[in-house]
Amino acid sequence: MSKLWQKDYDLNCEVEAFTVGNDHLLDRELVNADCLGSMAQARMLAKIGILTAEEAEALVRELKAVVRLARKGEFVIRLQDEDVHTAVENHLTQVLGEVGKKIHTCRSRNDQVIVDLRLYGKDRLLSIIADVATLAGALARFSEKHRLLPMVGRTHMQRAMPSTVGLWAGAYLESMLDNLDLLWAAYQVNDQCPLGSAASYGVPIPIDRQLTSDLLGFARVQNNVLYANNSRGKTESVILSALAQVAVDLSRLAQDLILFSMPEFGYFRLPKDLCSGSSIMPQKRNPCGAELVRAKTADVTTCLVRILEILKGLPSGYNRDLQETKEPFMKGMATAQSCVRIMALMMERLEVVPEALRAAFHPEVYATDRALELVVEGVPFRDAYREVGLHLEDLANLDPDQVIKQRTHQGTSGDLGLEAAIARLESHQERHDRERERFDQALGKLCGEEWPLR
Repeated sequence: MSKLWQKDYDLNCEVEAFTVGNDHLLDRELVNADCLGSMAQARMLAKIGILTAEEAEALVRELKAVVRLARKGEFVIRLQDEDVHTAVENHLTQVLGEVGKKIHTCRSRNDQVIVDLRLYGKDRLLSIIADVATLAGALARFSEKHRLLPMVGRTHMQRAMPSTVGLWAGAYLESMLDNLDLLWAAYQVNDQCPLGSAASYGVPIPIDRQLTSDLLGFARVQNNVLYANNSRGKTESVILSALAQVAVDLSRLAQDLILFSMPEFGYFRLPKDLCSGSSIMPQKRNPCGAELVRAKTADVTTCLVRILEILKGLPSGYNRDLQETKEPFMKGMATAQSCVRIMALMMERLEVVPEALRAAFHPEVYATDRALELVVEGVPFRDAYREVGLHLEDLANLDPDQVIKQRTHQGTSGDLGLEAAIARLESHQERHDRERERFDQALGKLCGEEWPLR
């Protein structure tokens, strides 16, 4: 079958392999999205009279058949196809003849791949948002369960001040809630339909861009046709930027779990079945999942930087360089999501060791508390600071459980604000459920049946 751009010559085989790259492999993940975009295109073309109603229905019927084939592993995208768009159109032409040749009217591969990636990104973002919310829920439960369990707070990795396990977990909980805000912001940027922008400059036919946007469940049309193409890569980088924040937090959480589960600390224990062993040392239980989360964070941030580096020197309009943003985008999303799921599993099953946590409270941990007690008694802080520093041995018999109860102001161990955090989390979960239902309903209406992307 022919390429979408086929003329009166064949492309050099070495150039073909170089320019196609991994698209024919990556695009296996985009078959659903590409077929959905084409279904909307077919219905829009029927509305403006380019296709008959019968032709549009035949195309939609066969596009659904393509998705079914893909789900069974029977729809193949070959190197010579170049991409999913060509493979799908060639299939339609092979089955439907002249009707299949009409599907590309008023459309370019440029806006076609962008709408595919927007649909892919929208579906995957909703899935990731649900997973981050699951992790946040695990952190909230862990924080509540161990709300007042003493834990030494550290700065510079040294013992610093009295704290609690609840405060430690609550810090990561609130960070995940902020990350959800960032993910929703990225979702909004992504939630606009580029279809109809064609090769950056629209077409001289009165197409109905609002219709295709509505059919595909987007919040709005991406208005300016040139910006629709210029935004390829930018939108992906916005999503990866939010995911990079998630990944960095996960890496820090993973590092804490690795550190605090070491025998030298012994604050936490990871269940055996979440740790792998050594090929030579029989006693080893290694936190490999957490270590790989720490390492894979570099994959996510590298994918973001790779896209930004591709974009920074491009002129406006479509450029083939943009093809190279697809792989890091898809890889970055997949990697970030896998890390979120691993850390949620760990937090759900993390065990604490209260005796080890309390045993870490050496006299110096109470130094600042004692200095501030003297301040309340009327001693200038700098004098109190020096006095306490010279007599740390006087603090040897303090009880960490009693000390942390003195912290009652907003946001500290005695007032974690978990109720407000949980309310925020529930709001995110409700928004996710609404968006997922709205999206699935739109696609179901487009296809005439239940047709989720997943």
